[in-house]
Amino acid sequence: MAEARSTKKGAARAATLYQPLEGRGAGDGRSVEEIRAAALEAYERLEAPTWRRSGFWTTSLRDLDLDALEPRHVEPGGVPAVVTEALGDDRPAGLLVQRGATVVHVELDPELAARGVVLSSLEDAVREHPDLVREHFMRRLTYDRHKLEAATAAFWTGGAFLHVPDGVVVERPFQIAYVIDEAGTAQYAHTLVVAGANADFRVREYDLAGEFEGPALHAGHFEAYLGDGTRARIAHLQDWGGDGQEVYDVSTHFARVGRDGHATWIPIHLGGRLTRQHIELSTAEPGSDMRHRGIYFTEEEEHLDLFTVDLHEVGHTTGDTVWKGAATGASRASYEGLIKIVPGAQESHTYLQTHSMMLSPRAKVDAIPSLIVETDSVSASHGGTVGEVDESQVFYMQSRGLSRHEAVRVIVEGYFEPIVVQLDDEGLERLVRERINRKLAAAEEDIEAYAAAK
Repeated sequence: MAEARSTKKGAARAATLYQPLEGRGAGDGRSVEEIRAAALEAYERLEAPTWRRSGFWTTSLRDLDLDALEPRHVEPGGVPAVVTEALGDDRPAGLLVQRGATVVHVELDPELAARGVVLSSLEDAVREHPDLVREHFMRRLTYDRHKLEAATAAFWTGGAFLHVPDGVVVERPFQIAYVIDEAGTAQYAHTLVVAGANADFRVREYDLAGEFEGPALHAGHFEAYLGDGTRARIAHLQDWGGDGQEVYDVSTHFARVGRDGHATWIPIHLGGRLTRQHIELSTAEPGSDMRHRGIYFTEEEEHLDLFTVDLHEVGHTTGDTVWKGAATGASRASYEGLIKIVPGAQESHTYLQTHSMMLSPRAKVDAIPSLIVETDSVSASHGGTVGEVDESQVFYMQSRGLSRHEAVRVIVEGYFEPIVVQLDDEGLERLVRERINRKLAAAEEDIEAYAAAK
């Protein structure tokens, strides 16, 4: 694949290594427009990024013609079919949809609005809630690590803003959808979530592609700041399609958990021509806790590059990370998970595990857990596995009357199910299962070939 390149002599020096954000941020009191201007200057001087993973291969955007892509504005109104199909009959607490460069639909339960909850485009929030936005916007995100990051900070339009005030408990999820449905689109997205103390809520973000053929770009920022004692359940579902869509996704996601707060964050990656995401969770105050679960499933010639960070910035914090992935076709998938415990963060306790399943003789998978511990009196450990479908399990199920395809489907479903059920959202769980089954059906010949080759 053009995007998965071996590191040649000299190339490593030009590539960017994987590093945590670790406290860096552009939101240092400057206004949104001041940050835009600084990001534009960075965009004009930076080159298209190449990232080096572990010295063996790189993720590069050298084959993507950025000049051929542009933001596509549309008239507001109506929810695209790809969103209604994904959400089904769910009744969310609020729904915001951005199509291309334009927020086309916003709705919020009036009772929640009366309690001070805000769901709006980020553009509207800059005007209507300037102090709240200025305090948090890009507080922990940067704009000068690479060209696409700068582009997101300089060119974002629409965007999503969610504010849940102190003590507000919301049972139904807030749903945010970013849709690309036209080739040649460059979508620069930004979601900002701000929660007060002792709030309790759920937010779901969907990245979806409509029917089109050709290249497109989603460059996104997601940032969430959770107040003391707040509990949040965050889920991301990314499915950029596989029927001619060639969507490149370069995004950075960050969440900060306050004192005695808790966050469960579950990203689901189910499709994209090339995806490079940085996902970072910070337990930033004593008593904060996070649970990070994730799934990926690559097919055909997709290229997936995930880097997650479990960052412990103070002591007496806890974390737990579990990722599971599968690869079919000639896809390439790599997951690197980093635990970082900074100086002075004694009595931090955390664990990271990553598991990957090979379903094709042509697929390549890397699982790279790592640790940086800069203090004592902590417990931190990690583990990683790359494996295959257990043929003895397949044989047993076939002896009970299942076809080979049915047996593999049951095994793969069972492999992912412990994470799927933690979504704790019946509609989203059903959607994830359906799309995993669709990928398995499309890859049946590859899976059979892999079994025959062993």
